[in-house]
Formats: sequence, C-alpha cells, structure tokens
Amino acid sequence: MSQVAASGSDPIKQLPKAMGFWDVLLFNIATVLGPRWIAAAAHNGTSSISLWVIAALFFFVPTAMVINELSSRFPEEGGLYVWAKEAFGDFHGFVAGWNYWIYTVFYFPGLLLASAAMSAYIIGEGGVALAQNRTFLLLVSLGLLLVAVILNIIGLNIGKWLQNAGGVSTYVPLLILASIAAILGLRHGSMTPFTWANIWPVWNWDTVNFWSQIAFAFTGLELVSAMSAEVRDPRRTLPRAVFAAGALIALMYIVGTISVLVLVPPPEVSPTSGVFHAITVGAIALKLGFVGILAAILVTVGNAGGVGSTVAGVARVPFVVGIDRYLPAAFGKIHPRWKTPYVSIIVQAVVSGAILLLSQISETTRGAYQGLVDVAIILYFIPFLYMYAAAIKLAGRKDRLENPHAVLIPGGKPGVWLTSGIAFAVTLLSIIVSVLPPGDTANRGLFLIKVVGSTLGALALGLTLYYRGVQAKKREAHALGG
Repeated sequence: MSQVAASGSDPIKQLPKAMGFWDVLLFNIATVLGPRWIAAAAHNGTSSISLWVIAALFFFVPTAMVINELSSRFPEEGGLYVWAKEAFGDFHGFVAGWNYWIYTVFYFPGLLLASAAMSAYIIGEGGVALAQNRTFLLLVSLGLLLVAVILNIIGLNIGKWLQNAGGVSTYVPLLILASIAAILGLRHGSMTPFTWANIWPVWNWDTVNFWSQIAFAFTGLELVSAMSAEVRDPRRTLPRAVFAAGALIALMYIVGTISVLVLVPPPEVSPTSGVFHAITVGAIALKLGFVGILAAILVTVGNAGGVGSTVAGVARVPFVVGIDRYLPAAFGKIHPRWKTPYVSIIVQAVVSGAILLLSQISETTRGAYQGLVDVAIILYFIPFLYMYAAAIKLAGRKDRLENPHAVLIPGGKPGVWLTSGIAFAVTLLSIIVSVLPPGDTANRGLFLIKVVGSTLGALALGLTLYYRGVQAKKREAHALGG
C-alpha cells in the first residue's frame, strides 16, 4: 500500500490485531441483524416471508460471495474504499468511501432513536408511554452514542466486547420470540393465517418502496472488512465469519417474521417495536411477564452493540481516506495511547449527534422519516455498485488464481459476472425504488425533490472535499519537488 503519512510512518501498521473469528462473527450479527426490520416486515404482512427469501437468494448470498472474494484477496484497512480504488482509481475510490461514510448522517438518527424507544420497555408496561417521550429518547440516544464512541476510542480490545455482547443480545431475544411463538402456535394456532397465496408479494406502491428496506436489512457484512488490519488472519477469518453469520441472520429474519405474525395480526404490529409487543403478548399468555422485560434489556444491549459496530467500522473509511490525504490529514491520525483512529471516530460521533439534535427540532411525518431512510439507502448502496463492479474488473487480474488464500466465487470469470451482475441489478433496483414515495405520501413531487436533492447535496459536498484534497496534494508535491 502507498498509504503513508507525511511523517513517513504507516498508521495502519500501528493498529492492534484485536479481533478473532468469534469477534468477527458476533460483530456481523450485531451490525446486520435488526429486530426493527423484523417488526417492519411483520407489519407489511405475510408477503414479507417471500421477500426475505428472494432478498436472501438474489442479494444476500451473492453479496456475501463478493465480499469474501474481495476481502480475502485485498485484506486491507478501508474495505470498500480500497476495493473501488484498486479497480477504478483514486476518484472512484473516494466516491465509494465518501458515500459509505456520509450515509450514517441520515442513518444514525433513526437507529439511535429506535434503540432508545426499545430500551423504554425495560420498565415494563410503563415503557409504552416512555417510548414516545422525546426528551427520554434524545438523552438515551446520545448516551448510547457516547458509550459506543468511548469504547471504540479506548480500543477494540475493549470495544469489541460491546460488539460481542451486542451480537449475543440481539440473537437471544429473537430465539425467545421464536420459542414463545412455537409453543402458542401449537397450542392455539396462529393469529395470522399462512397460505401459499398470501406469502407471495402483492406489488403495490408500499411493497415496492419496502423492498429497498428488505435489501437494506441484509447489509453490513462488508463493514468489518474496513477493519481488516485489526483482524487476526483476515484472509481466513473474514470469509468463515461471513458465511456463518450470513446463515444465522437469514434464518432469523425469516423465523422472526413468522413468529411475530403467529402472535400478532399484521395491522397490530408496530413497524419499530413490534418484536417487543409480540414477546409481551406471548409472555402474558404463558404467564411469564418477566420475559418481556428480559428481552428489552437484552435488545438494549444488542442495539448498543449495533451502534458500536457501525461507529467502529464506518469510521475506518475516512481514517484511510485521510491517510491518502483526500480528506484532512487529521482523519488519518492514530491515538498515541490506544492506537485507534480517534479523530475519525470523534468526527463521526459529532456529526451524527448534531443531526440527531436537528431531527428533534420539529415533529416529523412518516413521509419525512421515510425520506431520511431512503436517502440513507441510496447513499449506502452506491458503494455497493462499486463493490460488485470492482469484483468483475479485478477478476481479470492473474493474481486472482495465483493467490492461495483467496476465497473465490465459483465458476471462474463467468461465475463472477453472474454473481456480481445479479447483486448489482438488485441493488440498482433498490436505489430506484427508494426514490419512489410510499403509497400514502401526500405530495409525491416534494418527496422526490427532497430525496434526490439531499442525495445530490451529500455527493456535492464530498466532491468539493475531494478536489480540495487533490489540490493540496499537488501543492505538497510541488513544494517537495521544489
């Protein structure tokens, strides 16, 4: 790599190898698996079951195969940014890296607020009202962000335990949900009828827009690849952890959605806290009321782990871009004591916290919230298009077959084209449908302007920073040459 700081030392080599197989596996679960996506799918109805299967087969599996090939061939800090730069050059690498980072500006407010709302159920039935209290939501959201940032600055040797606890604490409540649903379903039958006809999608405006959220729920496996320099034996560890986590995640999305629908009819499922409602209903029916509180505690820890893993992974991208000097050089600094990219982490937290505060200034409608989600999806999926295209472009290099550590997509070049092409098409479709407003949007034109305008504004800001970085590097090179 040519990513060397001006001082002549390589900050990436200072990063500790803190993560093993189980750390990466639980990191992936904490990052990808989200109870709120299960709730949203259940609210959408029985057709979500087939949407999960379709997304798993035509998006999740091909994406995992692409990530495994690229991460085993290029196990370098920066992940998607490095792969796009390797295939298409610095400019396209920056576009991929910038979008991968800036999407969190639109994503974190929803993630933090949803996490705070779920934590309200720790106190039991009183949590229903507390989950709507704006002051409570804001304070808990900022608290979760602060904990995640502090632990990640101290280092992955400490911070990884938050991610590990997050992975376990996300999965266990969903196992509890599945167990309760199985018991009550066998005793009393399902609250929602399941037939071959109703599990297939009904294609309308809401379903089309919801498809992008289903695909988005399956993303995140690539995040730990941005931390490859901090993984022990990344060529071997990353692919094994991706396959294992991928199977566990896909299974739980399907089983979890079915379980909620067994306990609660779709119209009664909250798109955000529906999992808790279902567990509470089931626990009361079984006269095990404490189970709902236990699940709330576990998922709160799980959500904190999800925030921590996202902060940890995404912050590595501007860190590496800062080393390449396309962002201010401060982004590429390593903490002298804890050996972490602390500037990148702090900037990530400050920007996310500011957007969180701004989002609370006025009441938001469902359309406004959906707009934020759709902008996040669009910005997030642009780097994915680069990733699939990079896999195709780099498949032609002879080192692909000469690398004994590479976990290759089967079928040679045609296999790479087919796998990457399918995932590329699904991702592009998800971007397009994200622009389409939900069926109940009052002003579709205004929705479209907001989504497209916000996306283009974020891209314009990134390009401005890139060209400033290019000019700075030219001046530096001229000064050294002179």
